[in-house]
Amino acid sequence: MLAVAAATTAVPALTERGARQAAALTPPVAMTADTLPTWQTNGVVWAMAQSNGTVFAGGTFSAIRPPGAEPGAKEREAVNFAAFDAATGEPTDCRLNFTVGSGTATVRALTVSPDGKTLYAGGNFAAVNGTNASRVAAIDLPSCKVESGFQLTVSAPVHALAATDDTVYLGGDFTTVEGEKRAKFAAVSTEGQLKSWKADADKAGRAVEVTPDGKSVVLGGDFEQVRGADSHALAVVDASSGALRKSYPNRFVPRNSVVKGLYVDETGIYTGNEGTGGGVFDGRIALDLDDFEQRWRDTCLGATQDLTVYKGVLYSSSHAHNCESMGQFPELHERQHLLAESVDDPTPLLSWFPDTDDGPLNVEQVGPRAMVVSSGGGKDYMWVGGAFTRITSDGNRPQQGLVRFANGPDTGAPSVPDGVKAANTTKGVRVSWPASTDLDDRKLTYRVYRNGGGEPVGTVTADSTFWERPTVAFTDTSAKPGTDYSYRITASDADDTNTSARSEAATVTTPGTPTETTLEREATADAYVNGAAVNATYGTHQQLAVRGSSPYIGYVRFDVPSPPSGMVLEEATLTVTTSSEPSAASGDTVDVVPVTGSWSEKEVTWAKRPAVGETPLGGLDGAADVRTDYDVPLRAGAVREAAGDTLDLALTSLGSDSLWLWARESGGTGPKLTLTYRKP
Repeated sequence: MLAVAAATTAVPALTERGARQAAALTPPVAMTADTLPTWQTNGVVWAMAQSNGTVFAGGTFSAIRPPGAEPGAKEREAVNFAAFDAATGEPTDCRLNFTVGSGTATVRALTVSPDGKTLYAGGNFAAVNGTNASRVAAIDLPSCKVESGFQLTVSAPVHALAATDDTVYLGGDFTTVEGEKRAKFAAVSTEGQLKSWKADADKAGRAVEVTPDGKSVVLGGDFEQVRGADSHALAVVDASSGALRKSYPNRFVPRNSVVKGLYVDETGIYTGNEGTGGGVFDGRIALDLDDFEQRWRDTCLGATQDLTVYKGVLYSSSHAHNCESMGQFPELHERQHLLAESVDDPTPLLSWFPDTDDGPLNVEQVGPRAMVVSSGGGKDYMWVGGAFTRITSDGNRPQQGLVRFANGPDTGAPSVPDGVKAANTTKGVRVSWPASTDLDDRKLTYRVYRNGGGEPVGTVTADSTFWERPTVAFTDTSAKPGTDYSYRITASDADDTNTSARSEAATVTTPGTPTETTLEREATADAYVNGAAVNATYGTHQQLAVRGSSPYIGYVRFDVPSPPSGMVLEEATLTVTTSSEPSAASGDTVDVVPVTGSWSEKEVTWAKRPAVGETPLGGLDGAADVRTDYDVPLRAGAVREAAGDTLDLALTSLGSDSLWLWARESGGTGPKLTLTYRKP
């Protein structure tokens, strides 16, 4: 047996491209799909708004809790409302409780005045922090106090709000405001005085937005008529009088569909639609501002709840499950809850595919319901609220009610290539695999590594989406006859900002008389020991640790075969992979030296650690990136001595920066030994 551990003389390692601080996005998408730590709610978020770096969330919940906390743990009271720092995801000191004497209180609409100083809230409530407020309230944001002078009586819940410098527009189920008839829509002054403005509808108002010029108000909802005119679910009225400016008769929005969300900016008017029954319309419509005529509509199936525009891209929350009618993904038999498309053309769907679950069974299962973009600390953040409880695109991570994304940096690597195959052809070895996927990048770059080499033998670029993964192929024309080869693939996003771990190996033996053979060996045992827990064992852990001060030492064992007949071991390489922990990377030197004592995976501890040799077999000059393979060339002469026996390696360091590597228990990403034999 030959054993190996680590000292201080380093051999330069060949590394792959890792996670740099850059925006690896496919334009025009400018928002990453990487989820950020965000406080959670214990219920549904129905509405969101923002002002000066603060995001407001309203809904039906009683508490909020930190990211990662289980339901009921570390909760803070928050009755149907919470305010958060847009950049950190943490709650602010602004606390408002929306309550009602009987029934269930809820906040269904939020909007902020153009000057950013007043927050208007609507829903079903009777008081805010004990101050009377009948289903609509105004909050002074600098003080986070209810404006007691803004007092209105609204006969039924408010579902939508929009504000200008002097007017607040309401939409909902109500039939009267301040005792006067106002059917489903109304307008009040910013002081809380009912205006003469009328845009009466026969059924519920669900959305209200004011056009950028302030002259028109766009209405959405369940209604069939507005001011007596046929205009199902959508209408545009005068901002001063409520007079009809544009109606949409003859089922412009199909009879069994309604408008649940609206977004209006300088690029146009956008509707989010929900349908029931057969032949529904669930997608989005874009209207031009000059004539309010349709610019485009998409026909994805899966009700759309809300929308927002960021840098020329329309982002939407829905439970889309079939976009085949517009040439995109077919019936999924599951749901994709977040989508992006250009404001100019809904096809193709843009590469932005973070996803949540539908939410618990006790609510209507549509997942996200509200979206808003806010800025803070020099970055822009997209906040999404709803009824979801997990982020399915992030390992099904528990996260209830709220999630957020930033405009950079992109840190999410493409999926690790799978299904890799290698086969002999007349032109060489053909290596093929299904394309990987990336949540915010369509065009990926693949590198083909042969026999554990540090430099790729080929590079291929291909487009893919989560529903369309074409076969990607590369032919290795430099393969030698009669030789065993293994091939592994990595996938990188734009500008090689993020790179996946290497795939599982595909092996092949080329025809002819061999002149070279390369063999790969997985670790047969690995563990680490901890100087701060001298009797603890870590042999079953999924990670290995290395550090000098407050020390960790990692141990790895390989079975080394006898050399093929007539061949000599010429090269030996140890490959280790940094884990996905944010602190996994290290800038410190790590060395590999012989272990001269015995150890076992299940029993090795700091107190019973084996003795190690002094002369390194190889070294790693830092490992700067997470989820990245690092190759450590070893002295071939020392490895030859282990032929037909075991090779034991330990990884050590003198530095204070911990390095975390995947162990063999992680499933395919543990330490590997690559041995290259050649004829002398």
